[in-house]
Amino acid sequence: MMSGGYTSIDNQKVSGSVPAVSDPSHVAVKFTDSNLQTFPPSGAQGKISGGTQPPHDADDTFSKPAGGSQPGSGEPQGSGWFRTFTIAAYKPYFDVDTSDIIDRLKESLFPFRGTFTEKTATNPDLYGPFWICTTLIFVAASIGTFVTYIAHKLKKKEWDYDINLVTWSAGVFYGYVTVVPLILYVILKYFSAPSGLVQLFCLYGYSLFVFIPALVSSLVFFFSSFSPLNAKIVHLALYHFIFWISINFIGSLFLKVPS
Repeated sequence: MMSGGYTSIDNQKVSGSVPAVSDPSHVAVKFTDSNLQTFPPSGAQGKISGGTQPPHDADDTFSKPAGGSQPGSGEPQGSGWFRTFTIAAYKPYFDVDTSDIIDRLKESLFPFRGTFTEKTATNPDLYGPFWICTTLIFVAASIGTFVTYIAHKLKKKEWDYDINLVTWSAGVFYGYVTVVPLILYVILKYFSAPSGLVQLFCLYGYSLFVFIPALVSSLVFFFSSFSPLNAKIVHLALYHFIFWISINFIGSLFLKVPS
C-alpha cells in the first residue's frame, strides 16, 4: 500500500538475512590443485638467503650485546689483549672508597709491619698510587720552585720560573711507579714466582707516600733554626722507604697474589 510516497510492508518479518537472488549470468569458477612442489623454510639466515625469516642483522646484531659485554653493563668488553685497551678493564682497580685509601696510607707509614701486601692481595688499587704520585709531583715541583725563588731573592738576582721542575718530577715519579714494577713482574714471571702486576703497582705507589710529609716538613724546617734537620728528614724517609718496600715485597712472594 502506498502512503505519502512511501511503501509499507504488511505482515512481513524483516529480521534475518535476505536470500540472494540468483543471477543467470553468474559463472562458477573452480580452482584445481597445483602441481608445484613446495619447499620448507630454509634454516639459513642472512640478507639474501632465508627469505621467510628476518635477516641476521635485524634479529641478532642489534638485539644482542656485543661480544664479551656484560648484560646490563652498557659497556662492551673485548677479549684477550683487546680488553687491555678498554676502560672497563681498569674500573675494578679504582673501585675503592675513602676508608680503604686512608687505611692503606696509614699502613704505608709503618715500615716493620709487612702486612700491606696481605691486606691488599684481594683488592689492589691504582687510585691511591696515581694520586700519590700526582701529589708528590706537585709538592716536589712547588717546593723546588719556592726554594730557588728565595735563594735568588736573597742574592738579589733575577728569578725565572723553570717548568723543567714539573717535567722532571713527573718523569721520575711516574716512571718509578710504572717501569720498576713492570721490570720486576717480568723477572718474577721468568722465575715462576707468584706476583701480580697490579699488586706491584699498588705496592710501589703507596711506598712513595712517606715522601710527601717528609718534603713538607723539610720546607717548614728550612725557615727555622733547625734547617740542618732537612737532610736528616730526607734520609729518614729514604730509610723508611727501603725497609717498607723490602719487607712487603718479600712478603708478597709468599702470597698467592692473583695476576
